[in-house]
Amino acid sequence: MKKNIVSAAFLLGALLLNGCDNNSAEKNTDSASETKEIVRNSNILPYKIHQYQLKNGLKVVTVPFDSPGTIAFYTVFRVGARDEIEEGVTGFAHFFEHMMFRGTDKYPKEKYSEILKSTGASANANTTKDRTVYHMVGSAAKLETMFDIEADRFMNLKYSKHGFKTEAGAVKGEYTKNFASPYSQINEKIQETAYEKHTYSHTTMGYFKDIVDMPNQYDYSLVFKDRFYRPEYATVIVVGDVTAEAVNKLAEKYMGSWQRGSYISVVPEEPVQTQSRSVHLENGSIPAFMSLNFKGPKFDDRKIDMPALDILAAVIFSRTSPLYKKLVLKERKARFLGGRIGDSRGPGLFGIQASFYDKKDMQYVKDEIFAAIEDFKKNGVDPLKLKNIKSSMKYGFAMSIDNPGSIASSLASYVQLTGDPEAINRLYSQYEKVTQADLQMVAAKYFVETGLTIATISSDKKGSIK
Repeated sequence: MKKNIVSAAFLLGALLLNGCDNNSAEKNTDSASETKEIVRNSNILPYKIHQYQLKNGLKVVTVPFDSPGTIAFYTVFRVGARDEIEEGVTGFAHFFEHMMFRGTDKYPKEKYSEILKSTGASANANTTKDRTVYHMVGSAAKLETMFDIEADRFMNLKYSKHGFKTEAGAVKGEYTKNFASPYSQINEKIQETAYEKHTYSHTTMGYFKDIVDMPNQYDYSLVFKDRFYRPEYATVIVVGDVTAEAVNKLAEKYMGSWQRGSYISVVPEEPVQTQSRSVHLENGSIPAFMSLNFKGPKFDDRKIDMPALDILAAVIFSRTSPLYKKLVLKERKARFLGGRIGDSRGPGLFGIQASFYDKKDMQYVKDEIFAAIEDFKKNGVDPLKLKNIKSSMKYGFAMSIDNPGSIASSLASYVQLTGDPEAINRLYSQYEKVTQADLQMVAAKYFVETGLTIATISSDKKGSIK
């Protein structure tokens, strides 16, 4: 996944711990010999991606990989906080991540855990603003068992009002624990301030007032599940010691009867930001902190903007950049400095973060950041350095996808963004094409003050930077 290679020391993210549809249903007739099949071309993923689609809309992705006896089994639902469009009911995408582990009539919670242990697998899940992923890595011999238990919970989850309220209470406890952190609090304020219409204005956890009221929303929870836990929103990804033929047959057997829905999620468009915005958190218990957030593009693997912004982040804000060396190592004005843009289906934010020894240096550091950006717009970067950064980013990522879990996780990211796992190869082919002119183009296009949201944390009652 590309974010593993861009500005690794991204402070806020670390502290928070946080398409092109293939409509054909082509049948595959793979043999076991294809387990080691390598695609001999320039793709970042050198293994063949087999795609299959059931009549109900469920997509199945298989990547045979030489991992004797081991597979990764991922199910991606393209539903996240972005799809929570009604007022008063945010947080339900994350809520169902919890509910899916409560069991069914066929496999109650305890029995599900026992069967899972028999596969040698551990199961977990996570939710973001754009998707929810359920994943496990275990024995290839238990592939059918994995299909059985996963299909059952996605198709047949049932819960009482009491069970619903119990889990809603657990979600409230998780929110309270997470948002005790000032960094989580400022992240929530950044989202609320940067977005006016788009549902990215709330975090994955949702608004606290909605979480407090969640125990009263049992009826809405049934509506949410009925909308999104449908095959057309789901993609099953299996990587490892398998064949596409075996995976497709089991998908038909266990998920072919899953009924397609009719709901289409329509997320409000975010209007163009016309002036800078700011938000401040008064808190003297941590070092002063600043986050500069520029409106960026939505993910598009066919455009140069995202790869160019990734490379730009490395040029200006990496640990080897002149700006980092000056502010962090030489002058010691900043304890930390980093910048990156995350992938997202809607317009994302290019975030630049700095932590300080002395809050009085915040304005100076902001001015130096802007000076570095303006210098780049005019002078660009040394061609050799650009070549080395591109090479490092590409091959660093290629070396990281070396086991079933990392491959499945990376593919899940691009399924999340586009619906098509081949997006991973299209995106990385773009990195090779990025030129000096492309970098200067995106710097001029996105690093504009009218698209900026400034967030600060300090002991001051009000923000003190302009």
